[in-house]
Amino acid sequence: MDNISLVNDVYKNNKPEIIIDYSKNPYGEIVIDLNFNKTLSEERKKLENNSIPYSNNVIVLFIDSVSRAYSMRQLKKTLKFFERFISYKGGYNKNFPSENFHSFQFFKYHSFKGYTFENYPRIFYGNKPGKNIIRITKYFKNNGYITSYSNDVCMRDNSNTMHNMTNEEIGDHEFILCDPNKKNCNILTKRCLYSKIGTSYLYEYGNQFWRKYKNNRKLLIIASNDGHEGTLEVLKYLDNTINDFLNDLFNENLFKDTTIFLLSDHGTAMPSPYYMNNFYKYERFLPMLYIICNDRKNISYDKQYKYIYENQQILITAYDIYNTIGHLLFGEKYKIIHNKTEQNDTPKSKYGSSLFNKKFRLYIIFYCQFKRENRRIEFRS
Repeated sequence: MDNISLVNDVYKNNKPEIIIDYSKNPYGEIVIDLNFNKTLSEERKKLENNSIPYSNNVIVLFIDSVSRAYSMRQLKKTLKFFERFISYKGGYNKNFPSENFHSFQFFKYHSFKGYTFENYPRIFYGNKPGKNIIRITKYFKNNGYITSYSNDVCMRDNSNTMHNMTNEEIGDHEFILCDPNKKNCNILTKRCLYSKIGTSYLYEYGNQFWRKYKNNRKLLIIASNDGHEGTLEVLKYLDNTINDFLNDLFNENLFKDTTIFLLSDHGTAMPSPYYMNNFYKYERFLPMLYIICNDRKNISYDKQYKYIYENQQILITAYDIYNTIGHLLFGEKYKIIHNKTEQNDTPKSKYGSSLFNKKFRLYIIFYCQFKRENRRIEFRS
């Protein structure tokens, strides 16, 4: 638009949430003004009785192709936000007694393969790539949540195109950022659009969504591809954006009763200097997963926190993440849910289990024959 005043005249009560404005800057700038839907807000509140969740608000910050080691090198400010809540001792967080935040990091989160196709669907759909599977957004809507989904790959949903998923469920507020300068998510430079880091628009959109629906249950998913490059340097430009987003909402007490996920699907997978290093082979299959949980005073978390604390050192996969999100949605009712293929199904995959449940350690025993003796070697995952 070259005249911003035309927006209100032309669109009236149904104006677009995102426009490119040329009225002040000849090069243009993206202006975001997320619309609060009062009718939707009231309708979803009527559905809240369908479940008694462990968490009334869930945030999933997904970055493609980021190993745990890579995140520690390039997301230093963001991880400091998570580190401030690592104080679990079997009881309440003494540093934040009124809110009781706890942070967890998962050292043995393992990808199925070193690329997105085999991991992303299992996180958000609870199943391998295929046709008749449903994005987890559907179940949150059915239980009174307002949902928002953002991605910087110029497709309605990158998995919808890549995996031919026919039952796609869009968010109530959905923003797919299209950059005309790149045809796919692979890029080796800082991702800028209209004089700002491209991914910052997704987080600005998420910030507005979180504020305007502060009195509703909410699911916010922001998916970006800043780790999808081979220099292992570009990700650091996203650090300030995520850190500012988290601190901004936290400092205004807007994370009450909220669970936050920061995760990826696999480690560094594009050609890079790491291809010359044997450690690359391991890092490629060890993505990042950090979780912040926020206690609700009317539900006992003692047992659940004990389990998630122990599961930091257990081998887990994308299926476990999907089940954990489903467990947050349904709370105690989650135990009796069975996976089906119906649209009214609930998010519990037949594979994996919730990180709030006790997981069994896998013991692998084998014997190695040496010249003079047999040695028993035990690996614990």
